[in-house]
Amino acid sequence: MTTQPTTSDYMLLFRGNDWDTKLSPEELQQVMSKWTAWYDQLVEQGKIKSAHPLIPEGRVVSQKKGQAVADGPFAESKEAIGGYFLIQMTNLDEALRIAKRCPALPHGMIVEVRPVAEVCPKFQRISRELAHSAY
Repeated sequence: MTTQPTTSDYMLLFRGNDWDTKLSPEELQQVMSKWTAWYDQLVEQGKIKSAHPLIPEGRVVSQKKGQAVADGPFAESKEAIGGYFLIQMTNLDEALRIAKRCPALPHGMIVEVRPVAEVCPKFQRISRELAHSAY
């Protein structure tokens, strides 16, 4: 009896607003062709669970100095998240190998690789602490 390898979800967060600004139209076409081929291969392999670009507008909600809603993400940020892939891999090393193949990396894009938790680790810790305290 063979066992299937366990898989985990990882999020690839694509950071960088201006990675494309210094590329010629020909270079942009090459990068986009490589990106499409990279993405299509991951889809064919069943690795991608979800993938979407993010629109560079929205709001940021915080409690600093009272609750506030501000415009965001901030256009001046060079590392704003522009999109993501939710991928299914056997381990972090495999997810990193996929991220390292991102065609925009040589042009300044940053790919953050994050494991996706089943349950929020912070909430788990707080729940354990509350269970052992007399509140």
